[in-house]
Amino acid sequence: MLFNSYLFLLGFLPLSLAGYRLIGRAEPARCWYLIAISLAFYGYWDWRFVPLLVGSVLVNWAAAWLAARWQSRAILIATIALNLVALAHYKYAGFFLGNFNAALGARFAVDRTLLPLGISFFTFHNIMYLADRLRKKAPIYRFRDYALYIVLFPQIVAGPLVRHWELIPQIRQSPWRDGTTERIGRGLTLLIIGLVKKTMIADSLAGFVSPLFEGAQHQVLSFAESLAAVLGFTFQIYFDFSGYSDMAIGVALMFGFVLPFNFDAPYRAVSLRDFWRRWHMTLSRFLRDYLYIPLGGSRHGLPRTVAALLGTMLLGGLWHGAGWTFVIWGGLHGIGLAAGTVWRKYLPPMPQSLSLPLTLLFVVLSWIFFRASSLHEAMNLFAGLGFAQGLGPFRHFGTILAAALIAILGPTSQDVALQKLKPSGWGAVAAALAVCLVLLKLGDDSNYEFIYFQF
Repeated sequence: MLFNSYLFLLGFLPLSLAGYRLIGRAEPARCWYLIAISLAFYGYWDWRFVPLLVGSVLVNWAAAWLAARWQSRAILIATIALNLVALAHYKYAGFFLGNFNAALGARFAVDRTLLPLGISFFTFHNIMYLADRLRKKAPIYRFRDYALYIVLFPQIVAGPLVRHWELIPQIRQSPWRDGTTERIGRGLTLLIIGLVKKTMIADSLAGFVSPLFEGAQHQVLSFAESLAAVLGFTFQIYFDFSGYSDMAIGVALMFGFVLPFNFDAPYRAVSLRDFWRRWHMTLSRFLRDYLYIPLGGSRHGLPRTVAALLGTMLLGGLWHGAGWTFVIWGGLHGIGLAAGTVWRKYLPPMPQSLSLPLTLLFVVLSWIFFRASSLHEAMNLFAGLGFAQGLGPFRHFGTILAAALIAILGPTSQDVALQKLKPSGWGAVAAALAVCLVLLKLGDDSNYEFIYFQF
């Protein structure tokens, strides 16, 4: 079920919280209760994939336990490989076979297996834990604790990517310890902020972005249409994904769990390195710690650093989707990060008055490949930006400007919910009005799934 749905907001969430409260301080019962409702939440999308999720938990925990008992690194390495094979089967088999057929003229049947929701995220959670076991940086957890780490419903579908040591130690803490009222209040605030971002901003942008990109599949758009599509998606994906992250973090906080923040005003970045420190921050640190550093990082000279950046971002692009457009998007960011590394080594710092707009321009243009369904569609949009079909009428730019001002100049969600917000009557009234607007918006049949659900 969607966070931005009546079923979740008026049914699942309040009932789940009420049941959680009734359990009280019985820690084992709380843990199993959260596992049960998380599986119910996941199974609502498609119950056929619940066995896959449960099997993933069982296999990975058992592998860690057996590897510790038998002092075997081979078990851990084999299980990490098994996770990658499963991910490749569900997510990339069709892509690789399709390209193999095209390159060699073969006719192998392309697997059309439905992609299990959230498989990239729960697979990465398993891999992070096993990789840390290989490094002797993770203990063997109780089964129920590990199971809850993997399946906890606020973050199973689209993150944030949470380290085991960030979540599992919290399981033993009573959710009704000191500060419960404040945690629930701030969690509810983050939930409302995320709902506003998603329903009021991202979905409004999606209303014209999607038709424009679909139009670009068949023809070159005018300059104004291409610009509206590209800028609209730039802010749609930010408010869509950061809105989901806010909701996930807020809901988890209402249950007593603190999850890491995922966004920190990324469109204020003054370099690509700064952008990736602000955008999808939990994925960025995963790519850094489990790909970039093992590939050599910055410890073995400039050529190795450049190669590590390119390899990391190409794989990061492919993780987002099984298509050449995602590979190109990742490759562009790898080239940009490598260029920034070379610049910092040999040239003086670029003034922020120049580096900020250049960084934003690079990010905006590279989003074209991320959003386009084909290279042809991407090229049509670039042609439109080159005035191939004339100027065209300017529409939707009021909505885009409002979104841009909020994204670039406005406070971050964590600033509002955790620092600037103080209990007040006016604050309660504003929150109530926001909830009313969101509920009204949910009823107009213009709700969209979250963009990152497809990854």
